[in-house]
Parts: sequence; structure tokens; C-alpha cells
Amino acid sequence: MDSLTIPRPDDWHLHLRDGAMLRAVLPETARHFARALVMPNLVPPVVTAAQAADYRDRILAAKPLNSKFRPLMTLYLTEETQVRDLRAAAEIGLVTAVKLYPAGATTNSASGVSDFAKVRRVLENMAQIGLPLCVHGEVTDPTIDIFDREAVFIDRVLDPIRRDVPGLRVVMEHITTRDAADYVRAGGPDLAATITTHHLVINRNHILAGGIRPHYYCLPVAKREEHRLALVAAATGGEACFFLGTDSAPHLDAAKLMPCGCAGCFTATNTLSILAEVFEREAALERLEGFVSRHGPAFYRLPVNTDTVTLIKGEPVAYPALIATDDGPVTVFDPMMPLHWRVAG
Repeated sequence: MDSLTIPRPDDWHLHLRDGAMLRAVLPETARHFARALVMPNLVPPVVTAAQAADYRDRILAAKPLNSKFRPLMTLYLTEETQVRDLRAAAEIGLVTAVKLYPAGATTNSASGVSDFAKVRRVLENMAQIGLPLCVHGEVTDPTIDIFDREAVFIDRVLDPIRRDVPGLRVVMEHITTRDAADYVRAGGPDLAATITTHHLVINRNHILAGGIRPHYYCLPVAKREEHRLALVAAATGGEACFFLGTDSAPHLDAAKLMPCGCAGCFTATNTLSILAEVFEREAALERLEGFVSRHGPAFYRLPVNTDTVTLIKGEPVAYPALIATDDGPVTVFDPMMPLHWRVAG
């Protein structure tokens, strides 16, 4: 197969930031994706319907000319989230999901949840109206090894929440372990997971072996090779509970290269080429459409995009190493392999 036409994909986990960064990186997603679920961890975070509407307007104003890209907005769950505001935002279609960050788990997550009892009423209302909860699935207990925090989160936090609030629709974001993949498979129709592009390509050796490579440092951090292979099997296996959420996370190089650098991989530019390469290597190219175009809309109860994109196989594609912003460059994720698939339209 040297050509593949699929419904235009969606990205179910995307960071666009704001200001100069937003204006620089949005075209990289809008070029290939019809919709993206936009993360709310700005400073300050997007916690109310009014803030979500304002952020949506800034994104729409930054769209390239004639782009049909549609941002799907989220609210940042805090212990002060108001049920009335959340329900009103959901009922008018302003927000598509609510994001749960355990306090301190990742970039700009200081306003997240520490006491889950304080958000139970919000979660019960979300279950009533079918509004999905997207979770950053890591505990923040400093006594727990960073490579174990996803598995511990399932046992200590996520499974108790799902038992206490039956019917709550949950997406485990950017899963990184076999444990998470197995848990999602067994979780029934109210549980799904996103898988990132970079976690299909790198393991923890790529970050640490032979020297520290800050542009591969992300949260949740990449795990052992056995876990990467489990993610590849989940993504390419055709199971509807798994779909693409790139977690493309732009940071200025100056922030990534500090002694205490930022976590995140910027993959918006070359994601579809990388995924086509991964799926082809697994002899699963025919399942790429489900992973990037169909499974996500099905879980979020949205229509599949009617527009299409075509990927064509040929000579290796050259992508820019950097995206320029008014504040400095952002490094594009390097998959460490030739990419033979390009998006033709």
C-alpha cells in the first residue's frame, strides 16, 4: 500500500498555550486535524465557562486563513468548581470534557485536585449528563517512584472514583504502561484511553542512555520497552477504547534546556507521518483510520469528520527541526527514524 485516504483525524489531547506560542503552534495542528480537545492548564487555568469561551475565541482568532479547524474546549477541575457553571457550559456545547490534574502532577497543575472528596458532587453531575472526565493518571506522592505513579494512580485514585461514581465516563490520558492498557480494556464502555505519538516511539532509554535528552522528557515519563510495545499493540490492535491524543506540548527551547527543564514533546507537525510509519511496521496500516479518525468521535459521541486526508508513501519526508515563535524556537519531536509517509491533502 502506498496511499491511504481516511477521514480527517482529531487530536483528543492537545496543548496550544496562549499568546505568541498559540499563534505559532496552532497552524501545525490545523494543517492536518479537524478538531482537537484543548487542554485548560494555562496560567491562570481555564476553570469557568466564561474563561473557556474567551480562550476559544483567542484560538479561533489565531486560526490560519480559511482553516476549518474546531477547538473542543475543556474545563480545569478544581476543588472550587461550581456545578451550575459546569452544567451550563456543557448544555450549550461550550465544553466537551473536564480535565482532572492531581495537584502538582505536571506542567501548570498546581491548581489541581488534592482532596477528591471535594469534587465528588461535580463528578456525580458529570455522570448524570454524560460529560467525560479526562484524567492525568499519576499520583504525586513523592515516596512513589516516578515510573510507578501511573499504576499506583489506578489503584489508589481512579478505580475508587469509578466505583463511587458509577456511570462516570472517563478517559485515561496519555497512558504509558501495560497496566493502564489492561485496565482500560477491562473497564467497559465508560472507560477509554488516549495514546500519544511519542510514547509509541520512545522508551526511557531514549531519555537517559548515553546522556540526557531533554526533548524526549515528558510527563508521564516514558517507561521500559515492554510498556512501549504494549502501547503499540493497543494502538494498532483496532480496539475502540484506544485513540489518538498527541499531548503535543510546546515549550520554548530555553525552558526545555534549563537545569530543571519543562516536560513535554512537541509532535503536532509530524504526528501523522510518524503514526503511519508505526502502523505500517506492525502490518496494521488499515487500522490507522480507527485510531486517529473514528474511535475518539465514537467515545465523545460526535460525528466522524466528512473531510478526508490522504497519506502517500515515497521518499523520506523532511520536517522542520524548529518552529519559530516571537519568544524563541520550539523543537519538533525527532522520531529517530526516516518517515516515508506524507500528508498530501
